[in-house]
Amino acid sequence: MNEKFTDYITAEEYMGFRKAVCWAEFPLEEAEEGLKNSFICCLRLEDKPIALGRVIWDHGYVVYIADIIVLPEYQGNGYGRMVMEKIMSMINGWLKPGYKMMVSLCSAKGKEEFYTKFGFVKRPDENYGCGMCQWLGISVC
Repeated sequence: MNEKFTDYITAEEYMGFRKAVCWAEFPLEEAEEGLKNSFICCLRLEDKPIALGRVIWDHGYVVYIADIIVLPEYQGNGYGRMVMEKIMSMINGWLKPGYKMMVSLCSAKGKEEFYTKFGFVKRPDENYGCGMCQWLGISVC
């Protein structure tokens, strides 16, 4: 198969990913702005985007992995792992000697074990409270 990574995705492709996994959708203009301010890791198969990672970094110590999405028909084939490995390598490349980074994410329900394989810890635990989020302007099912 002809797999390749790219550092781009269109807003239409991105929203297609979100729709495919039943995540909240929003206007394309809003998606475009978010993508412009993100680092993208898109795995393409014969030029079709099949897996995606999106990272937000403040260029200091905070990194947030906003999205890891594999189209449902391609799940279970190691593509999510490939994207995460590429993303973690990219993030480690940003780390300067003596610096520290806090890499955070919010796991989709039932996907927590996937992220523990990359060194992430489940919350809450003895050191951290529960992760939290809030959506504004939309209702989430």
